[in-house]
Amino acid sequence: MNPILNEILEIPVRANDVLNSSTLSLPLRVPYLGMGSSYFAPLAFKYMGVPIQPELASEYVYYGDKGHKAPMAVLLSQSGRSSEVLWCRELVDQYVAVSNYTDSDLCTASNVAHVLPIRAGKEHYSSSKTYVNTLVALFKGFGFAPEKAVTLIADNFEQYREQGHKLAEQVLAVRSQFPIHGMYVTGSGPNIGTAYEAALILSESTKLNFHGLPMAQYDHGPKETAQNSIVIQIMAKGPAYERTQLLSDMISKAGAHVFAVEAPEVNEHFSILNNIIPFNFMAYYMAEKMNIGETFVVGGKVTEAD
Repeated sequence: MNPILNEILEIPVRANDVLNSSTLSLPLRVPYLGMGSSYFAPLAFKYMGVPIQPELASEYVYYGDKGHKAPMAVLLSQSGRSSEVLWCRELVDQYVAVSNYTDSDLCTASNVAHVLPIRAGKEHYSSSKTYVNTLVALFKGFGFAPEKAVTLIADNFEQYREQGHKLAEQVLAVRSQFPIHGMYVTGSGPNIGTAYEAALILSESTKLNFHGLPMAQYDHGPKETAQNSIVIQIMAKGPAYERTQLLSDMISKAGAHVFAVEAPEVNEHFSILNNIIPFNFMAYYMAEKMNIGETFVVGGKVTEAD
């Protein structure tokens, strides 16, 4: 079996692994520092109203208040080796380490207060298992009960696979027929993180530029690029749902090719666990049809900056 596909197929089992593990209560009103998927995951909870401060670890290091150490923070890194996250260790008195590797430098520093394992197993390609498991771990750490959404991942997994396959075929068909100049993934509230993550894995896998952004931010200007663009709107029953539908109608009439991803069986908060799965399959099938072999060619999965 293709190893990239094999990692995606492990998502339901790995999600249950962290769901059934011991729970660690996570601190509130402190910085949550990560890069890539490890930044997008806590960002989703900010838009659920959880009082945390998600920040890019790089910008916290480069531009934060270097004269003041935060008494507590949460540092997130799948590998436990991401340079910018490791640099943040020196900027806080204590921190909770969230990682897949409990023996990593992130998890074994002298100022680690607690370690929260995400239990995603080995992952060599885009952050499919890691992203879902980080979300589940954070749900539990903030006192949510994500059991229904995790169960639906397994129950609807083939449906998500078919949806991802169909999206891959549709997007490639549109690109073969029209001079597409922009491809967007949009979301609202907690699903802003989903949009960012979807665009990341699609870009990594296909070597095409997918732009993830909030739906309302797309409405504030980028909609002017609608003609001959592709827009995938992540839908969830929440305050922005009707606006998202109206925007889809507007940009379709303006010449955009609009698609939607939605998990209507779960509420908006928990939909972040389900809405991301079709994008994992979409990225895989697009890369397969485009004969792209390697996911990481310009750099490795782990970013280790000088």
